[in-house]
Amino acid sequence: MIKKIILGLVAVIALICIAASFQSDDMTVTRSATTTAAPATVFKIVNDFRQWDAWSPWSKLDPAMKKTLEGPSEGVGAVYRWNGNNEVGEGSTTLVESKPHEKIGMKLEFVRPFAGSSDVQFTFAPEGTGTKITWAMQSKKPFIGKIMSLFMNCEKMCGDQFLEGLANLKKLAEAAPKA
Repeated sequence: MIKKIILGLVAVIALICIAASFQSDDMTVTRSATTTAAPATVFKIVNDFRQWDAWSPWSKLDPAMKKTLEGPSEGVGAVYRWNGNNEVGEGSTTLVESKPHEKIGMKLEFVRPFAGSSDVQFTFAPEGTGTKITWAMQSKKPFIGKIMSLFMNCEKMCGDQFLEGLANLKKLAEAAPKA
């Protein structure tokens, strides 16, 4: 009887590993929102890590999270480091590209709960009298990530947080004084 249980477990694990091996190596998450604020206003908020906590959905998950800022206060070279509970983990975000009113590129490095890195872009496109904000993230999925994606929709989970952050960003940008 124990032999059958062990063989059954081995078969289930083998099936999970085989199914995971067919998962894509890439993970991409993209969400957009439109605001009445001008591209310059939204760009200024995202380009400055000192304003990050006012709109980031992850800041609310751990109010006691330790944060440090390094380098310039905004733009290329600015670094935001965090260390918090298991929901937010530990890592850093570095601004690597900053095209005024158009695009911001970031390198996201996770230390825990899982080590990894992602490329993040924010784009700001005029739309009517406002701005279409697009938040995108791309990363490679390690094998453990492929296994996890069989049981949970990581793209949706992260995408829902992007939507929350975009809603917060929209509210903050629309409340900002007009330039």
